[in-house]
Amino acid sequence: MSGLAFLIPIALGLGMLGLTAFFWAMKRGQFEDLDGAAQRILIDEEDEEER
Repeated sequence: MSGLAFLIPIALGLGMLGLTAFFWAMKRGQFEDLDGAAQRILIDEEDEEER
């Protein structure tokens, strides 16, 4: 039983840390351009340099 009293606050603390990191990333604009990276890989930069 003493193990649960030790592990539950640790689990809640890690959950709050993850939630805080998520909201911090949202505030910094980490998730604003989700399609940009997916389309950037399709652009062939070698063709653009030859033109």
